Amino acid sequence: MQIPVLLEPIPGNRYRARSGEPLVLSAEGRTRAEALHNLELLVSQRLAASQAEIAHIDVSAVSENPWRLYAGSLPKDDPMVQEWMQIMEENRRKADEDPDLP
Repeated sequence: MQIPVLLEPIPGNRYRARSGEPLVLSAEGRTRAEALHNLELLVSQRLAASQAEIAHIDVSAVSENPWRLYAGSLPKDDPMVQEWMQIMEENRRKADEDPDLP
């Protein structure tokens, strides 16, 4: 398992390693490696003491748009659909030419 860790130098030629939620912990060390190791120990101790575990879920980056079900469902050769599309195009053209509209 991997978690993001902020590793930064601090005064006294030392380093601090910090994790964020769900385990907000911080550890210091004389070197980067020591700070990371100390943080790793804290994470392990915290998980063991609380009987908690870190899990992950996969979430689709793109949710399915419910309107996609209807895309292309209007017959292009239907006179009502053609008239409706012409009216929409005319309204868009008027809106684009209107200086009072943003």
